[in-house]
Amino acid sequence: MSYDLMRGLHILAVIAWMAGLLYLPRLFAYHTQAAAGSEMDATFQTMELKLYRIIMGPAMVAAWVFGLALIWYDGQARGWDFLAQPWMVVKLAGVIFLTTWHHYLGAARKAFAEGRNRRSNRFWRMSNELPFLAAIVMVLSVTLEWGGAMAP
Repeated sequence: MSYDLMRGLHILAVIAWMAGLLYLPRLFAYHTQAAAGSEMDATFQTMELKLYRIIMGPAMVAAWVFGLALIWYDGQARGWDFLAQPWMVVKLAGVIFLTTWHHYLGAARKAFAEGRNRRSNRFWRMSNELPFLAAIVMVLSVTLEWGGAMAP
């Protein structure tokens, strides 16, 4: 598989994953307003489950697989020193944060399904922005190569 194809598939997977990471907390914000056991509660549970399992899960796995493949390719072609560059450390920390947030949202989805949500509408609306803030830092660190050798 060519490097450019891997990179393109990685970007597409990240877009799909980010869409889910941004949308699921918004669904939770609306879900907090639905009465437990109501038809609306059941509708939100179905939407949340499908988003998490059909879109977010596979997209996260694909983002990881293609990302690791790109790291392997770069390491083989250019050496492994880039992994210690500050911009790459920031990106990898962001990936760990997004993965952790993904699993936190999965636990929250289960809590909603079991009627145990303890978070407010306001919490979910505000936390909705966290993945995008992480993406801003990650994308700028990689494109600007902060702390590393600047591209011409």
